[in-house]
Amino acid sequence: MLMPKRVKYRKQFRGTMSGKASRGNTLAHGEYGIVALEPAWIKSNQIEAARIAMTRFTKRGGKVWIKIFPDKPVTTKPAETRMGSGKGTLEYWVAVVKPGRVMFEIAGIPEETAREALRLAAHKLPVKCKIVSRADLEGGEYSESK
Repeated sequence: MLMPKRVKYRKQFRGTMSGKASRGNTLAHGEYGIVALEPAWIKSNQIEAARIAMTRFTKRGGKVWIKIFPDKPVTTKPAETRMGSGKGTLEYWVAVVKPGRVMFEIAGIPEETAREALRLAAHKLPVKCKIVSRADLEGGEYSESK
């Protein structure tokens, strides 16, 4: 699973996910990509499952870029524990994703193969997604109006 090698602070506040993605909202490397249409926390194992789905379908052809990284720690307290006694222990890592964020990119394979691989990967993610191509994002980032 993806996780940071080291962090400055072990535990973080939950934060907010309001607004649209201002960074990572264009195709930087590949020809096709998956864009998030709603805000969410995406766990490291979900990112890994999407990556495996893509690489298996393409039979390790082409190149895949993962544009999100799970750098936010999420803590939970044990079941049937009373309130108080501090924050819980670290359970998993998440990537904070806002609408418009390009999460995965793929290149070096035919369009039909790429779109099917991205479709399979999108099913592994907990957000509504849109598969986009470089032509869709000509004028910059993806917008809902298209």
